[in-house]
Amino acid sequence: MSSLPAYASTGQRIWHYTFRYGICGLIFFYLITPILVIIPLSFNAQDFFTFTEKMLKLDPEGYSTKHYQDFFTNNDWQLALRNSFRIAPMATLLATAFGTLAAIGLSQPHVPFRRAIMAILISPMIVPLIISAAGMYFFYARINLQGYWSIVLAHAVLGTPFVIITVTATLVGFDKSLTRAAASLGATPVRTFFKVQMPLIIPGVVSGALFAFITSFDEVVAVLFLGSAKTKTLPWQMFTGLREQISPTILAVATIMIAISILLLTVLELLRRRSERLRGITPT
Repeated sequence: MSSLPAYASTGQRIWHYTFRYGICGLIFFYLITPILVIIPLSFNAQDFFTFTEKMLKLDPEGYSTKHYQDFFTNNDWQLALRNSFRIAPMATLLATAFGTLAAIGLSQPHVPFRRAIMAILISPMIVPLIISAAGMYFFYARINLQGYWSIVLAHAVLGTPFVIITVTATLVGFDKSLTRAAASLGATPVRTFFKVQMPLIIPGVVSGALFAFITSFDEVVAVLFLGSAKTKTLPWQMFTGLREQISPTILAVATIMIAISILLLTVLELLRRRSERLRGITPT
């Protein structure tokens, strides 16, 4: 948040600091508290979802990594992990390819009905997920599409809007005279795209790909409709684990997924700063 100008009134200063350190601080605390509870509970030496007396006393005997060991040695959890890392990259690749091409195409002023097409393409972000999942289930059942590819295509549909939005935002600051200059020098559209346009919009493409990966890796509703015991993912395993067998291993898995999310968000922030530097904007 930018600093206040020197001519700001007393009321403006009070509101600025109240909003920045009061309201925003409370919202941040409200959002982060559940995460701060989950992480220490994942090291509970007992099979409980609550803090034990030894944990509260910071007794080393109250902490253990046995739940993490169970995650890395349990066949059900490992199958879910393999499926997640098998499905998410394929869905990300499809979403990134389709989303990038759609964003570039819709950025052209001569394309008719651009707003309507954009609204349709980003509708998976707006329509309730359970409705989208039910529709995909009936559609894939009609064409007899099952297994991994049904989930991959479903996750690609859900991830494509994120790619379109991030790439479109990057294209706002793109100098289109560069593509015209490349064409005047004899470059084909494909060569122009890979040699001129792609290097400048790559931060937005990668950011969209990371969002698509997170969407696929964390998604559970579509998997419940389209998946099976052989194609279960980590979120599905966590969901069924809460319903059928209450195991603290879920807390360990949640902590690992939190760490992955933090890593990806860090990469996104670095890409945002790089994109601003390429566009001549000083990162804040």
